[in-house]
Amino acid sequence: MDVHICRACGTSYPKAPAPPDACPVCEDERQYVPAGGQAWTTPAALAAGHANAWRRLETGLFEIRTRPDFGIGQRALLVRTPEGNLLWDCLALLDEATEEIVHALGGLDTIAVSHPHYYTRMQDWARAFDAPVHLHARDRDWVMRPDPRLDFWEGDAREALPGLTLLRLGGHFPGGTVLHWAAGADGRGALLSGDIVQVAADTRRVSFLWSYPNMLPLAAGTVRRMAAALDPWPFERVYGAFAGRQVLDQGKAAVAESAARYVGLLESGQA
Repeated sequence: MDVHICRACGTSYPKAPAPPDACPVCEDERQYVPAGGQAWTTPAALAAGHANAWRRLETGLFEIRTRPDFGIGQRALLVRTPEGNLLWDCLALLDEATEEIVHALGGLDTIAVSHPHYYTRMQDWARAFDAPVHLHARDRDWVMRPDPRLDFWEGDAREALPGLTLLRLGGHFPGGTVLHWAAGADGRGALLSGDIVQVAADTRRVSFLWSYPNMLPLAAGTVRRMAAALDPWPFERVYGAFAGRQVLDQGKAAVAESAARYVGLLESGQA
């Protein structure tokens, strides 16, 4: 029996003789079922045709991407600190080269995932590196493969490691989380945002949506609350979910100004 992986979103399902009839993650309005229907793969089949590529983004921060793109196409980010290493968000591909590189960099002390679209094979990453996975409890129902290493936290903030703080903003998902890295950007702070705060094509801006593929917005009050939750935290850079999507300077101002613009457009009543 194999673990089955949804080709559209990368979510993995428990070992079974055959894949599920459907992927609940894709059937939700925040994702989609491809026009050709649900399709599946296995860890071995995925590794046979894909590999993970690495890029150093700044001191202590590495990007991991699956090539060619698979599923949603997000990147995972590996943060190295004197107190330990953290993997931010997850990928469906965990190949032998990735395991060897991660171990060479000191392994993983903990894993944290922004929201259910990036849960993928977090259970296998946790097992490979003997690390807990921090998920917000409000998204518990989206876990398709239960595992004892999954840690469901509550509230609006949680220290994952010294200098690395999980912040629940909600929005895209009720438990939608970002990671504040105090030592990032040479001590000016960095925000690892997944797509809870989505870095736009114009990387001086960010945006906020309830559903990205179906372009469904968030309420003005929700975006205002998300921006207010970030206000106490200093950060110069914002690293989004996808390669090349990062605000490299004045990141806090970019988030505040983008949120104000978003709210203003929703409330203006302009046709």
